[in-house]
Amino acid sequence: MLPRTHAARIELAHEVHARPYEPLYTPLRSSFVALLSPVDARPTEIARLAELCAGFGVQAPPPEASHFRAELGPCSVRWERHTEFSTLAVYAQGDGSLPFSINVFAALPDGWLSTLPGELVFAAHAEFIRDRSSSFDPGAYAGLFANNELVGSEVGDGTATVITDFRVQADGFGRFLVFDRGLTSRQAGRVLHRLFEIEAYRMMALLALPAARAAMPRLAGLEGRLATIMSKIAEQRDADEPRLLDELTRIAAEVEDLIASNQSRFRAARAYHGIIRNRIGDLRERRIKSLQTIDEFMTRRLTPAMDTCDSAALRELELSERVSRASNLLSTRVDIVREKQNRQLLESMDRRARLRLRLQETVEGLSVAAITYYLVGMVGYAAKGLKAMGWSLNADLVTAAAIPIIAVIAALGIRYVRRTIVRRQSV
Repeated sequence: MLPRTHAARIELAHEVHARPYEPLYTPLRSSFVALLSPVDARPTEIARLAELCAGFGVQAPPPEASHFRAELGPCSVRWERHTEFSTLAVYAQGDGSLPFSINVFAALPDGWLSTLPGELVFAAHAEFIRDRSSSFDPGAYAGLFANNELVGSEVGDGTATVITDFRVQADGFGRFLVFDRGLTSRQAGRVLHRLFEIEAYRMMALLALPAARAAMPRLAGLEGRLATIMSKIAEQRDADEPRLLDELTRIAAEVEDLIASNQSRFRAARAYHGIIRNRIGDLRERRIKSLQTIDEFMTRRLTPAMDTCDSAALRELELSERVSRASNLLSTRVDIVREKQNRQLLESMDRRARLRLRLQETVEGLSVAAITYYLVGMVGYAAKGLKAMGWSLNADLVTAAAIPIIAVIAALGIRYVRRTIVRRQSV
């Protein structure tokens, strides 16, 4: 008995076999489109495929399908759902007519293709011609590509020859012309699928280029503003710090807006570029005559664009880090200034407290003197009264003797009242 099986084991085991290459037989013609569409567009795509299958009496794909293949009368179709885009390829046997003279999509119901959700990012025709001759002149086929500069090579260790110009022709489609020099059906399917994938992923990768170009002048402006702020910070003008911190906050918000808008697109571009390099490696190219190989073409044309996207992505992240460091530096300086101001305020408060204490002590002394003066006066009047009543008293002596006693009692009384008030305030 095996241990308890993981819930996803079977699904993951089948994943590597989920999208097998189409077995194709030459001569062959094929048309392909890639549509940029959100993930939530898949139900609509499934519904359109179901309508297509119903017209040909073929079983429709299940609602959860991410790829589908069906034979539809004179042609076969292959649909795949990727993360950001979907692809549809239609295959039909060649009939010996002039290459690219027939659009294979014409075998589908009129107008059906336009009902698919999404925006077209790539479209191409491919023609497979069986040619086992030892000589090959690519210039003989230049007219099929509007006499544009051709790119081509032997692929599959010499089992096929591919030529293209990587341009969009007048009909809105690119073109691949493939010469079968010994392909098996599976090899033919792999070669065609890789060619279509290279172009589809190339266009998906290049979607990041407009964003990178638009970001560059904004980044340059933000970097200039940051440099100005840093120079002002270096001048150590405390009065400018709140305003500079406010400006830094605005720059940080703009940088984060750029990052939020572009970074996912730049990461996708890097991933697509990696897939392109893998697919080109899978072709196992050999040079033919003076033509650029597909690898050379992509290295020369695509790599600089990807470098631009990588540069923009790196500048955004580095600028964000620089703004963060500048904000921390300026915040630290503002905190130091505030601590200095707080210290000065506390010192001022301490001085005022000492002045109040001295004033209070002065007032207390004056209060003791005033209370003593009035009470001694009352004692004097009382002594004089008693003397008038016949008591043998020296009024002046009694008054003089009462002064220190009354002064001590008054001082102790005032101190007691002050301590009582302080104790109640502390509670």
